[in-house]
Amino acid sequence: MRIDILGAESLGVRGLCCIVKAGERKVVIDPGVALGFRRHGLLPHPVQVAASERTREKIKEALKDATDVVISHYHGDHIPLADANPYQLSLEGVAGYLAQARLWAKGTADLSLNQAHRARALAERLNRSFAVAEGRANGCLNFSLPVPHGRASSRGGSVMMTRIEEGSDVFVHASDIQMLDDEAVKQIIAWQPSIVLASGPPIYLPSLSSAEEEAALRRTLALAREVKMLILDHHLLRSRKGERWLDYASSLSRHYIICAADFMGFSRKLLEADRLLWYKKLPVPAGWHEAYARGEAALETYLSINNIRP
Repeated sequence: MRIDILGAESLGVRGLCCIVKAGERKVVIDPGVALGFRRHGLLPHPVQVAASERTREKIKEALKDATDVVISHYHGDHIPLADANPYQLSLEGVAGYLAQARLWAKGTADLSLNQAHRARALAERLNRSFAVAEGRANGCLNFSLPVPHGRASSRGGSVMMTRIEEGSDVFVHASDIQMLDDEAVKQIIAWQPSIVLASGPPIYLPSLSSAEEEAALRRTLALAREVKMLILDHHLLRSRKGERWLDYASSLSRHYIICAADFMGFSRKLLEADRLLWYKKLPVPAGWHEAYARGEAALETYLSINNIRP
């Protein structure tokens, strides 16, 4: 089994997209990318935009020969969008690839109006209906029943987790569970994975209480004890405080907890967490974002410095 993580916060973008190659199957999970549209009142810095472009190209390339595509839920950082903003993956550029692959999608029974609209737009553009994958199995693939998107009591709806098995290797993609629900973690452990890729808790949100943070740490350590490697990213690494939380949890688990950049052997690029610092280091010319949306802003300078930390 080979796992490549294409997009995550430690890689400079919002998302949790990966490729899993198992036997004859090439599975692309959550082929979407986004940037926090406004943070501290600021639009994404061009360094972030450059990271988004690079990730979008990687996802497009991955989709060209994908045998299977999995959609865990319908948030804009997890799927290609019919109405994508300039920093997201547009459905128009990948529709042909998605039409060829097996498509395993989360059901639409408990979606918000926005998510339901995105699901319909995707189905209409591809001119195909989606069989609900929740609770189903196909060859090396298994899909969970709905689990909470974060807190069970929140309005975030639910997500679908994916299990992929090849020989003694078992990989679980647990998108956006945020380590905030016991049942989701119990389901992962029951699947007996060797590697897990999951969203960590949203430490950057003031609404996350200290009790919830402590419970998330408890669940994280319990899961880490049951697997060879736990990769936590996404919501967790939208702040440097989240990075410190990750490293602390890792130290308690004998360093079996890492982020996506660590797993891929790259330096960490917490570009959203450092947005204010990037604006101070490299002031953005007036009108740059409008020019980029029109296709008139060059990115070469920002691509060349994308690995530099402010």
